[in-house]
Amino acid sequence: MRHVLHVLRYAALTGYYDYRTIYTWRTWLLGWYVRVVSQVVFFALIGELLGSRARTHELLVGMATLLAAVTSFIAVASTAWERWSGTLPLLVASPSSPVIVFAGRSVTFLGDAMLTSLGSFFAAAAIFGLPLPWPRVLLIVPLMLLVAVSSYMLALFLGGLVLRAMSTRNVVSNLTTGTMMAIGGVAVPVSYYPEPVRWLAQVLPLTHGLQAIRDTLAGGGSAMILPNVALEALVGLGWLAAALLTFDHLAESGRRDGSIEFA
Repeated sequence: MRHVLHVLRYAALTGYYDYRTIYTWRTWLLGWYVRVVSQVVFFALIGELLGSRARTHELLVGMATLLAAVTSFIAVASTAWERWSGTLPLLVASPSSPVIVFAGRSVTFLGDAMLTSLGSFFAAAAIFGLPLPWPRVLLIVPLMLLVAVSSYMLALFLGGLVLRAMSTRNVVSNLTTGTMMAIGGVAVPVSYYPEPVRWLAQVLPLTHGLQAIRDTLAGGGSAMILPNVALEALVGLGWLAAALLTFDHLAESGRRDGSIEFA
């Protein structure tokens, strides 16, 4: 366990320094945060145009929670960066599992996901008068973190897949987050869709967490909220297990056929 934590620490530090080359606080605030707040406001305004304050709040919560997943999905692209930089053979040759390195490598984006989603949520809530019952609203923080982490697990799995076809990294990421937005309850209730689509929504790392957040804001009791929390955690663990298998297969097949190159 000490070895795993040691590897995670240095992988996270590497990712943090990479993140600092992408953003300064000015570029993050003006180039990213203003953009995502505008996105949440845009969708909330659809509810205003429909003349429904309930619909406005529903879209606001859905889009702000989606941002926790979307930002975590930057890990799909950042996983592919390792192959471009030529470090993947060294990771495969090392005694540590590659998935440990990649899990720490992009963990900085979880912090970004939390700042992005919570910052957008509270800013838009103030604009549109979303009731924030105190102290119940504090539960939004761990619930949003749960959505971000479970989404991160799926991103790691997809990152392991796109390592074999790096040019697809953005296509895979956008298709997945677009699917989550479409059928995960963000703008349209899951119950609206036919049964096969509803089943697919159950394994996406957003559906249950978003429902838990909606129930929390609506004053639901623990008997209503905790089952969705448990399902969200279970979905995240399932995608983590899939990521472990994916990276192990990548490493083993690369050792056998020499398909992991240095550049």
